[in-house]
Amino acid sequence: MSKLKNYLYFQLSSSFFQIFFVLFAIASIIYLVRIASLTSIIQMTGVELFMLYLYATPNIIFYTLPIVFFVSLAITISRLSSEYETIVITSFGLNPYRIIKIFFPITLIVSITLLIISLGLVPKAKDLSRVFIEKKKNEAKLNIQASQNGQKFGNWLVYIQGKKDEVFYDVTMFKKDQNSKEFITSDKADSISDNSEFLFTLYNGKAFIIKDAIDQINFEKLTLLNSNSQKAIQDTFTNPIDYWSNMKENEKLKKDFALFALISIFPIISMFLVIYIGYFNPRYGKNNASLFSAVSITIFIVSIVLLNKYIPIASIIIIPLVWIIVSYVLLRKYVLGRY
Repeated sequence: MSKLKNYLYFQLSSSFFQIFFVLFAIASIIYLVRIASLTSIIQMTGVELFMLYLYATPNIIFYTLPIVFFVSLAITISRLSSEYETIVITSFGLNPYRIIKIFFPITLIVSITLLIISLGLVPKAKDLSRVFIEKKKNEAKLNIQASQNGQKFGNWLVYIQGKKDEVFYDVTMFKKDQNSKEFITSDKADSISDNSEFLFTLYNGKAFIIKDAIDQINFEKLTLLNSNSQKAIQDTFTNPIDYWSNMKENEKLKKDFALFALISIFPIISMFLVIYIGYFNPRYGKNNASLFSAVSITIFIVSIVLLNKYIPIASIIIIPLVWIIVSYVLLRKYVLGRY
């Protein structure tokens, strides 16, 4: 039995790592492109870009691991069926239930790992990434380029005519509130980072406040503070219990919790389905493991999306219950009756 277990685990690992590395690489490239696009807004070094990628790693692992494990397990069993090995195994008295028992411990470990990653590491990593980006926006030197529109400092739109040695020349700034509009022009400006606050200082200019009338202020020196900085830096993740305890007041947290929980337990609730997909007689049937796996994953994701809109918490019970019952019915009808 131990040799058979080792053999099955070896077959699973060979399929798993081949698929995982490919899918992980594709997902990493997508995230790296998104991270690199931030350099058009803020200045970052290669080390800082790599740090942001590390923050994204839990998210990449969480969304790739359950899919890869499910597909690799189905492919492993179907490969054994294609090579008549499941028939040989069954002839020695090892029925499909025994196969499930062999793979159950490692599947349980995968689901528990996914729960830890999704409920603990993913929100923490997202918060660290958000705070890091906001700090870079607020504290680092502005990546404002000359003669480009749409550049921002806090709530202000900024346009500069020239730039030399981090000094900006012919600066124009505009901000629109509900009740007023503000317009500033100055000969030059520079930026200062002071105690996690980012200051923008303008020299020799005019400020216009437009309400019912137009008020004009002439100034020799005017310092603006990015008021968004402190909120972004202080609103941080503490621990998973405190984070998820706010679900009652936050509908998005409910949906995220249901999504994370359901994706995490997907491997463990799909064991009956995996046996159904993988077990077949190669003389009479075809190896459709990849097709059935793709269809199963699609149905599961669509079910989560539909129920998560209206009953996120209840879906944590409904979807696994229906999924296990349907999987068991398919297993009992098409596999257990023959093996």
